[in-house]
Amino acid sequence: MKQFLVVSALAEDRPGVLHDIARAVKDCGCNVVESRMTVLGGEFTMLLLVAGNWNTITKLETQLPKLEKRLGLTVSMRRTSEREPRQNLLPYAVDVVCLDQPGIMVNLANFFAERNIGIADLATRSYPAANTGAPMSAVQMAVNIPADIHIGTLREEFMDFCDHLNLDAIMEPIKN
Repeated sequence: MKQFLVVSALAEDRPGVLHDIARAVKDCGCNVVESRMTVLGGEFTMLLLVAGNWNTITKLETQLPKLEKRLGLTVSMRRTSEREPRQNLLPYAVDVVCLDQPGIMVNLANFFAERNIGIADLATRSYPAANTGAPMSAVQMAVNIPADIHIGTLREEFMDFCDHLNLDAIMEPIKN
């Protein structure tokens, strides 16, 4: 029976961190099913969903603390199950750009949470505007909208919400 383990890793950014972690997963006989990796500030960060049988996952659980100590990583792991297929959800992409300001993420998260809309993926970044150098913020999200929500009404509410907060935004279906 297939087992799953979620692993998060944090380390000072340096070449080879990804290789070291991926090698440990492979050497234990496991497979990376999903992953995200980025550098935030001077830190390498990684999230993995690893699959294997009971023995290989257990082996990885015992190897990761050794790797953590040897390489100066911070590792967290937790067993999980395979995600149940979700029906009647419409995947939408949401892109927001605005002057950088406190509370952007909490306001967006609240808008969707109040409507029982799950956020499947989120990425944010700050950058200086091209001509003025003003601090800007960009948010890219993937949300799962329940099929019983009227999309036209939701889009109108979202655009009003964004206008009120002076956010430039787009909400469109994700094309598979």
